[in-house]
Amino acid sequence: MNIVLIGMPGCGKSTVGVVLAKALGMDFIDSDLLIQRSQNKRLHQIIEQVGDEGFRAIENEVNAAIDVDNCVIATGGSVVYGKEAMAHLRSIGQVVYLCLSYEQIEERLGDLHARGVSMKPGQTLRDLYDERTPLYERYAHHTIHCDGLRLREVVAEIREKLNLT
Repeated sequence: MNIVLIGMPGCGKSTVGVVLAKALGMDFIDSDLLIQRSQNKRLHQIIEQVGDEGFRAIENEVNAAIDVDNCVIATGGSVVYGKEAMAHLRSIGQVVYLCLSYEQIEERLGDLHARGVSMKPGQTLRDLYDERTPLYERYAHHTIHCDGLRLREVVAEIREKLNLT
């Protein structure tokens, strides 16, 4: 079984994923790194070169091709736009949405461009949050409300929800 982490940029998918994988003796994959490796460029360079829609097509293709077992997979925040990717990830693992309030996301995020956040021209972080939240909720098998929780508490909540204690 795999555990797939979804959520907004800055919600802690990669950080939680590494700690969770260690705690459970599982492998860890960051799908953003797979995308970067597939294109031999950083995320923001890919977005600059092929645009938002082009990036999402690449992201969808890379995530739909992940073939692993016993792995924690941290996805990029925009993975939920890829229907094929999400159908595949749901079929190979339990999808866990790390839910964080808009205020917390805004506080945690620095330069969105440098982070390689996929956004339409003129779109604000609030627009992005409001657009993606229903998608995260739709695809998640489990939701962890992370506001006010420490890293170890988030990991403990995931283990409890998945009966991995």
